Amino acid sequence: MRVIVIGAGAIGAACALALAEAGADVIVIDRTGVAGETSSRCEGNILVSDKGPGPEALMAIEANRAWRALAERLDADRLPGQPATEFEAKGGVVVAFAGGVEALGSFAEAQRGIGIRAEVLDRSALRAAEPHLAPDLAVGVHYADDAQVQPSLATQAMLARARHLGAHLRITEVTGAVMHAGRAHGVLTTEGRIDADAVVNCAGPWAGEVAAHFGADLDIRPRRGTILVTTPMPQRVFHKVYDADYVGAVGSADAALQTSTVVESTPAGTVLIGSSRERVGFSGAGLLAPLAEIAAKASRLFPFLRDTMLLRTYYGFRPYTPDHLPAIGADAQVSGLFHAAGHEGAGIGLAPTTGALIAHAVLGVAAPLDPAPFLPSRSALRGAAA
Repeated sequence: MRVIVIGAGAIGAACALALAEAGADVIVIDRTGVAGETSSRCEGNILVSDKGPGPEALMAIEANRAWRALAERLDADRLPGQPATEFEAKGGVVVAFAGGVEALGSFAEAQRGIGIRAEVLDRSALRAAEPHLAPDLAVGVHYADDAQVQPSLATQAMLARARHLGAHLRITEVTGAVMHAGRAHGVLTTEGRIDADAVVNCAGPWAGEVAAHFGADLDIRPRRGTILVTTPMPQRVFHKVYDADYVGAVGSADAALQTSTVVESTPAGTVLIGSSRERVGFSGAGLLAPLAEIAAKASRLFPFLRDTMLLRTYYGFRPYTPDHLPAIGADAQVSGLFHAAGHEGAGIGLAPTTGALIAHAVLGVAAPLDPAPFLPSRSALRGAAA
């Protein structure tokens, strides 16, 4: 079976790999190249800590397990000392000042009810875990299963493995659909027509536009996020550390600017500082406000950052859905068309399980969990809004 995958980001690479491993003849199409957009403009989070009980949390738990096995396989393909993914099982620490202690404790208790490991840290234990945190932080919760990859490297490694199994990569732009009797049979591109038995739309924030080529309706919109990167330094941040406001920002439907603090070190010695969320279309204007707000909040958590030099800043667009669940599976109207998009900032973390769900939908292999909550046919994804 020949399958076209539109998009060579983390989700597209994971879908291509899962499909190729299941025996499909895969063609990956991207207009810019591997990890050329969202997957090179994010932090590489593999989180369970930011998800309350529900379908996405169950998917995150499964994906966390899948990433550990996948990273081991991908890293085995490289020379010693040259990991393919920079996978780090560093764990996460969510912190709260005095006013947020009760809410953070209740959230962690609910997570433990679905099997997420969440250990409350008092002031002493918090200081031992992260000695450079501000002294007035009241409590923390340690999430042992939170992890991280270098997103561009991980995406490249997944797609390289898929290509080793026979997948092909075409750098070209999709301009239309090949349809026959209401069924998707391929795509039109700037370099010509490509035929296939099925098409998987992994176009991230542009997935709604791609769906429209096929006459499908998929409400996925861009949500901009910004990140700061410091110059390299001796390690002073030992986990992925973020404040409890991050959970609320992730789940918010507000289009206006929201910021919360996420701070973590990288193997290169830099510190990544996020994060912001705002729906401004695909605009790159007005970045100073979110960057200044992020910097101020991060300095409150880690005072040493006030005297740290920045190496660079960057921004990207995350694919947002109104109900905050990704769209994974068969299109509701167009046979032969499948979607894997709408993960917002969780795309890297959920990638391997998304790939497995697409292999289930397209080829009928076993699903790793119930696919029903993520189906594109749900009502929240119909009637795209501006």
